[in-house]
Amino acid sequence: MKNKDRKEMNRRDFLTLTGAGTAATLYGCKPKNTVSAEGGAIGEVPTDKMTYRINHNTGDKVSLLGYGCMRWPLRRKADGSGEEIDQDAVNELVDYAIAHGVNYFDTAPVYVRGWSETATGIALKRHPRDRFFIATKMSNFSDPGRQASIAMYNNSFKALQVDCLDYYLMHNIGPGEGMATFRKRFIDNGILDFLIEERKAGRIRNLGWSFHGNVEVFDYVLAMNVRWDFVQIQLNYQDWQHATPERTNAENQQNVNAEYLYGELVKHSVPAIIMEPLLGGRLARVPSRALALMKEVHSESTPAQWAFRYAATPENVLTVLSGMVYMEHLQENIRTYAPLVPLNEQEYGTLEKVTEILIDSDYIPCTECQYCMPCLYGLDIPDIFGHYNRCVSAGKILKSANDENYRQARREFLIGYDRSVPKLRQADHCTGCGICKSHCPQKINIPDEMRRVNRYAENLKQNTNF
Repeated sequence: MKNKDRKEMNRRDFLTLTGAGTAATLYGCKPKNTVSAEGGAIGEVPTDKMTYRINHNTGDKVSLLGYGCMRWPLRRKADGSGEEIDQDAVNELVDYAIAHGVNYFDTAPVYVRGWSETATGIALKRHPRDRFFIATKMSNFSDPGRQASIAMYNNSFKALQVDCLDYYLMHNIGPGEGMATFRKRFIDNGILDFLIEERKAGRIRNLGWSFHGNVEVFDYVLAMNVRWDFVQIQLNYQDWQHATPERTNAENQQNVNAEYLYGELVKHSVPAIIMEPLLGGRLARVPSRALALMKEVHSESTPAQWAFRYAATPENVLTVLSGMVYMEHLQENIRTYAPLVPLNEQEYGTLEKVTEILIDSDYIPCTECQYCMPCLYGLDIPDIFGHYNRCVSAGKILKSANDENYRQARREFLIGYDRSVPKLRQADHCTGCGICKSHCPQKINIPDEMRRVNRYAENLKQNTNF
């Protein structure tokens, strides 16, 4: 009974804090596509019903769906020498997004192997400048020197083909050595002062930062004597109160619950931009038990739609970023936010039950962000974890050779593993060097998880008990 009372209080607190249930700004409709990313019917994709939020600092009317440009589609080069951005596909996605009301595009110098800003700039340059807001970042991780940082900043203007950056972020503060890393990247080199002067000069319209990691850095930067126009945080229904999995080693427990981050932004009247609404896609492919709970409430809604509605319901959220590589994902997300129907109390209760299932599962908390890549030893870390997590979602991670459907699940894992990840890039080639650990925003002990995946795969190969 006490546990139930605690959950009811959490739900009421969330509804109060986020302002759930209030009316959103809505606009008109036109039929386009009627197929969801899961293949089911989702209805028309409107062109003029997008929900917008107002940035009270500048008056910007920002689409609630923001386009995350971290994962643009790739294609093989014509000469077969490697991969490149599929610019035609990027142009098509950007055109469709703008035509359907999306006006916020988020990129960074380090995204898509350093190609994202250029590809995004090419696609957006074909549209009137007042049809979109562009966000990019100071990604001075490898060289925080003042000269290199300013050069990175200036190059963003060239790559994006603009003379003004609508939203500019100090990228990913909090990881590494916490305050020491933050000071090295932005204070000791004078870069924060430089960016404030650039805002005064009008070359930056909104100045903010994105956060992963050490809460001390978050609290310090938020309380600085600086007017922050926005802050980008990770928020989804699992991370609201369970940002750090219980099995994670104490030394890595640096992620911060979204409940705290969002609440602090509300206190300081700073608009929130949301990243990882699907937690790297995991909330789009929930275990069958969790999916059944969702279908009891909304038989036609996909898990992704639940997650996107959750992330957008809080009133202080300016936009929710989604890295949409495929047209059907873009169409489904537009449909979810055109218009947004805020979650109600019953739906929050359902997601609390779903979260309990998720945190009790064997998921590796990888969002496939690619920050750990390239691996010095050639491992494909995101695809290894992605394949394992997809098997978790499907309920096909085996506990014993005596499990029901053992043969089928064993075959599916091993064949799927070889198809997803070339053999020389699989977990058994991990040396445990640990270089990747400091780059992971989710604070995953990557070598430990590699050993876990490899033990599981080897047990399956040898048909031994676990």
